[in-house]
Amino acid sequence: MVKGLTRRAPAFWQAGATSFWPAMLAPAGWAYGAVTMGRFFLAAPARLPVPVICVGGLVAGGSGKTPLVQALARRLLARGHRPCVVLRGYGGRLPGPARVIAGHHSAADVGDEALLHAAICPAIIARDRTAGAWAALAGGADVILLDDGFHSPALARDLSLLVTDSEYGLGNGRMIPAGPLRAPVFWHLRRARALIVMGDGQAARPLAARAVKAGLPVLHARLVPFPAAPELADRDVIAFAGIGHPEKFFRALEKTGARIRATRAFADHHPYDEDDARSLLQLAGQYPGAIPVTTEKDMVRLDDARRGPRRQLRKKAIALPVRLELAESEGLDRLLDQLVFNSRSRPRPTSHET
Repeated sequence: MVKGLTRRAPAFWQAGATSFWPAMLAPAGWAYGAVTMGRFFLAAPARLPVPVICVGGLVAGGSGKTPLVQALARRLLARGHRPCVVLRGYGGRLPGPARVIAGHHSAADVGDEALLHAAICPAIIARDRTAGAWAALAGGADVILLDDGFHSPALARDLSLLVTDSEYGLGNGRMIPAGPLRAPVFWHLRRARALIVMGDGQAARPLAARAVKAGLPVLHARLVPFPAAPELADRDVIAFAGIGHPEKFFRALEKTGARIRATRAFADHHPYDEDDARSLLQLAGQYPGAIPVTTEKDMVRLDDARRGPRRQLRKKAIALPVRLELAESEGLDRLLDQLVFNSRSRPRPTSHET
């Protein structure tokens, strides 16, 4: 049974949902999409002296953007580059620009995703993405990675990648607030260089077909447990997660061979308070020997716990680390090679020009 579900996407956003709301809200959705596209017609994006890679999604909510950014960062580091992730720091209180420092910043300061990125390469949080990108350049970055930002015209991008969840797809295919889309599909595909389908589901197949028709390469990826993941086979666990699609984590955990005794799903970026922790500990106590298991993204939201139930939960719970596995890694490598080659002749201004 899934409890604790708050601030999640409306049920009528899903494909096949029966509701009058999508039709009622459709005019507002058209207006929302028009505003999104209109911002780009009116904007003068800042052009940086280094390549900018943007990873975005077509819909509101989780689609796998952060794992893809992490995979890109690792690939760039392996090639000898100095990538820096720039993101808004959703869920954090600091406006930035600020470099994320593990052990100094908490998820309440900079957001959970920023802490995950900072474990791999430098990360800058900034409400103003342009200011964040220039801060990254001042810190020595030679490639900027934008986690989200596909719908912001502030920065010119050299490579834009779209990510879609294979089980969710486009939802009901309507725009916010009638559905989950942030802009029309054709507009997304026109601005992207590739589509990455996350997972083995079938809901994204129509979108993939449209991408191919538009001339975009379609790459497939999935999240798999990291080799260093704790051994959970035949162990009793209590699963909890506050991510875009908690049910996907529960299924992944089940595939490890763990015996899931109970689950708790929370909203994406949910800030766990003492009551949440107490409830989860009590739930685990109903199953002697059961271990609370969650995602890495959820765990960093507990890292600042110093006392009380949150600290107890942090000490008792374990995270299941996952990594992105690309089925067509050579396709992504070609895009990166082309990006780096094209950037070599770019002029490099010495001043902050926006």
